[in-house]
Amino acid sequence: MSSAKEAHSPQSSSSDEKHDNDHHVVPTAVAEKEGAKVLEVKNADLAVALTSTSLDPLSWASIQLYLILVVAFMGSMSNGFDGQVMGAVNGMNQYLNYFGISGTDAGGGVGTATALIFGIVTAVGSIVGVLLAGPLTDGRLGRRGGMFTGAMIILVGAIVITTARDRSYLLAGRFVLGLGVSITATACPSYVVEMAPPQWRGRLTGLIYIAFYYAGSMLCTGISIATARLSSTTSWRAPLAIQIVPAGILVTFVWFLPESPRWYVSAGKTDKAAEVLAKYHGNGDVNAPLVQLELREFEESIKLDASDKRWWDYSELVNTANARYRTLMMLMMGFFGQWSGNGLGYFLTVLFKNAGVESQERRLVLNFVNTIVSAIGASIGTSLCDTVGRRTMWFWGTFASASTLIIVTVCTALFGENDANPAGANAAIAFIFLFGFVFSFAYTPLQALVPTECLANNTRAKGMAMYSLAVSCAGLVGNYAGPIALQNIGWKYYIVYVCWDIFECTMIWFFAVETRGRTLEELNDIFESPNPVKASLAKKKIAVMEKGGQVEVMDVENEVV
Repeated sequence: MSSAKEAHSPQSSSSDEKHDNDHHVVPTAVAEKEGAKVLEVKNADLAVALTSTSLDPLSWASIQLYLILVVAFMGSMSNGFDGQVMGAVNGMNQYLNYFGISGTDAGGGVGTATALIFGIVTAVGSIVGVLLAGPLTDGRLGRRGGMFTGAMIILVGAIVITTARDRSYLLAGRFVLGLGVSITATACPSYVVEMAPPQWRGRLTGLIYIAFYYAGSMLCTGISIATARLSSTTSWRAPLAIQIVPAGILVTFVWFLPESPRWYVSAGKTDKAAEVLAKYHGNGDVNAPLVQLELREFEESIKLDASDKRWWDYSELVNTANARYRTLMMLMMGFFGQWSGNGLGYFLTVLFKNAGVESQERRLVLNFVNTIVSAIGASIGTSLCDTVGRRTMWFWGTFASASTLIIVTVCTALFGENDANPAGANAAIAFIFLFGFVFSFAYTPLQALVPTECLANNTRAKGMAMYSLAVSCAGLVGNYAGPIALQNIGWKYYIVYVCWDIFECTMIWFFAVETRGRTLEELNDIFESPNPVKASLAKKKIAVMEKGGQVEVMDVENEVV
């Protein structure tokens, strides 16, 4: 029987700690007779620590933590701007005519020029950013240094494209933006996941990510409706200029944030890590069970001589079966998160034109409405991801994405090219909205969680850099092929995504690991097991009981499910 009140110093030996975490095994009837509360859990030590460490979500420390994460998620708002503003601007004839881009009769930019702007240039910038992101985020300046550098680069890129005089300015600005977004996409999620308490990690990380990603998206798509009525270049320059705001906030406030406790431990600054954990995870008590559990697991998992101390060394992403499975999970989310049909979102105005919408203003309004619908889906998905689980949401969200795309394809093919059946054309539009809802329900929270949860601490920053590389490569293919395919084969291009989604469902079913209900360090045992999927789904029952002011835990025998 173990006591959750026992305080371990961060320097306790590993063998002593493992011994302290052993629990008596008792029958369920005995545990219930003694007045114990029987719980079904995946991590007994974490369950006991959480039972003994209750955080007040309205305490001053919690409010400070929310504000800290808000600043960090300015990187997500920048990403939201970058992802949506070009899609909206690409649907404006003023923009297309100014830069001599084809597509005024297609509902938005299509063809090779658009493919270069959305695909090659932006993706190459992101790939270059990957080379810098890992070393910057793991280096002496820590996660904050990575966030600052990425935000500064985004500022430069946003200014260049806002003041663009010709297509060369536009291409250069998109390259710089891709570079900066790649760096913040590595540093910001790593920081947020490492700062969030484990019991709040899914909802807190997902909700703040959603709030700011979609705040950026809705602001851009909403403003574009009004500015598109202007005949001057302000019509497209104003939405592009808004990208400066979140990057500026991140640059201004990032050095006022505390550093990540995991980074402190990896840098040999355990005392500072304990201070941060005590303040935000332990109600100010450095000896709180949750704080001690996290410190102990950090020290066991973090190697002071690991590859994260060598900027050029990425070997620990692939040098063991454990590492390779983690990397597989990260790469699956990187590619699936870009190739599930959401790549069509850059060209929604073209999809609406294919569905029979002739008015530019109406297409932009529908683009804005789609953003709102997607935000609702993402919010609901985030609120449920700690209850439903990552794997379940991932599989069924992908399956639903394939199903809705099939209906969009059929309705567009049958009713989109003529006005004979307006109801059929409206059905295509409705299912475009529904696709945005189900995709965002599953992928928006999971893209912020799965890669960071699956990567080990000493490979997290470089792993997230490789994740950004995967996203960039996937975007390179999708965003380059998309405009050309839409120009040449129209709605038939949707079928490619339907087939790929079915393949994704198969991969997720057989290989996706459930990460809900585990500490980031405990996941190591899952990935070490012969069958990580089976191990991640296993549960056991424990009995938790208070005696003499102490919380004690007992394993309940024969209850593994």
